[in-house]
Amino acid sequence: MLRRLFLAAIVLCALTQQTQHVWSQQPTAQQTASQQTPPSATPKTDPAPAQSKDTVGSDTLFQRGLTTEQFAQLSARLSEPNGYFDTDNLISNESSYLHVMGKLRQMKLSGGAFIGVGPDQSFSYIAQIRPRIAFMVDIRRDNLLQHVWFKSLFALSRNRMEYLCLMFGKPVPADLKTWDTRSIQDIVAYLDKNSSKRELFTKTVADVQAKVKSFGLKLEPSELETITRIHTAFFEAGPNLKFTSKGRAPRYYYPDYRDLLLEKDLTGKQCNYLVTEDDFRYLQTLEERNLVVPVVGNLAGGQALRQIAQFLREKGERVSAFYTSNVEFYLMRGYQDTEFDQFARNLSTLPRNANSVIIRSYFNGTWGYEHPQTVSGYYSTQLLQTMDSFVKEYDAGGYRSYTDLIGKHLLDLR
Repeated sequence: MLRRLFLAAIVLCALTQQTQHVWSQQPTAQQTASQQTPPSATPKTDPAPAQSKDTVGSDTLFQRGLTTEQFAQLSARLSEPNGYFDTDNLISNESSYLHVMGKLRQMKLSGGAFIGVGPDQSFSYIAQIRPRIAFMVDIRRDNLLQHVWFKSLFALSRNRMEYLCLMFGKPVPADLKTWDTRSIQDIVAYLDKNSSKRELFTKTVADVQAKVKSFGLKLEPSELETITRIHTAFFEAGPNLKFTSKGRAPRYYYPDYRDLLLEKDLTGKQCNYLVTEDDFRYLQTLEERNLVVPVVGNLAGGQALRQIAQFLREKGERVSAFYTSNVEFYLMRGYQDTEFDQFARNLSTLPRNANSVIIRSYFNGTWGYEHPQTVSGYYSTQLLQTMDSFVKEYDAGGYRSYTDLIGKHLLDLR
């Protein structure tokens, strides 16, 4: 009886969660060709990547970072054509996004390469894991443009307080340096107390546009306008900004940006990337060295993930964590039945070790059906699984439904 109820919950979720990420896209010719690969066993990847001849050189590369030219070339090499997404996805709608953090600390997960989707929720994972390089992959080019905007804010900011003031058009406090040791609650209180100023926003827009043009990426004039549109949304809504879908109002349970800043993990620890100056500066230095690489890509496409895998193998590096949000839900009901298979084959090419993990999200919907790991009061649930267990289960034919995916080989977060 309980199993039938849980299966019913999945069906209802599929019907009700239309406001979640629509990651499917009408397949391009390139993707169609890639998805016609015979469904043989997935490519095997060594648990730890073999060290290449360029290991010493790659260590130096990660220490000094990529040049502007290398950064732009790598982003272009990895990227696919722009795809469709029915939301602006300017911020996360996953209030549970930090619930994996305690387990990641327990596993002592660190270093390697991070791969993630979406806007800046991945920054909090990066701040804790401290990877050597990160790839922000999303089917929409607008997400790449938003990450270019984040990159410009990091470059223009002296600390996290100034970063948030520039983001929302707030006046920067005269005693800026003293805010290095202030709590995130104090920073949020300052943002709420002080009104946004149009003249400050206008100046920051000009500074951002100039900075964006220095990153070496080929951007059309319309894309520079998109960056300003993204900035305007943050300015107009302030910390009240929420995830929105085209033609639909935000769900009442979606967190706003303020909520995401103040969220805690399951141990009660606040660990958003803006909670401490140390975490902020780690992200800032990674951005300064051009080691947060924005990529346009479908996780079930024929290029992005496979090119990332090739790059990492060339550098003798492995993936530490892969944040997929709830992308797999949509790949399992995509335009082609082979979409999830192609994603699984893509993932299997990524260099990894026994500690490499997938971080995903599951949405309970509005009908009260909950995943066994759901935390009371949360409509989203974070799930954690090792990449090795995913590949092994997929090779054995064990993923026949979304229920299988969110129910097998999950690590206990509590």
